Amino acid sequence: MIANKLLDEINMHVAQVIAASPAKDVEKNLRATLTGLLGKLDLVTREEFEVQAHVLARTRERLALLEQRVAQLEQGRSANADTP
Repeated sequence: MIANKLLDEINMHVAQVIAASPAKDVEKNLRATLTGLLGKLDLVTREEFEVQAHVLARTRERLALLEQRVAQLEQGRSANADTP
């Protein structure tokens, strides 16, 4: 029981020392700098990326169907042009 109390007291003092040390300021400054730099980049969330990937896949499917339809129409047109 005394050992637990002593450990808790030591832990509390260490936490206070760390909170008051320059290391805490360095951490805050580094975090702010990184946040600022990352904010300037053109980044998207994973969710936004997945949505756009899905949209792109659907667009590619529709494009393939349209290309196939155009090819069929061109074949029908050339077949009609060959008949007198």
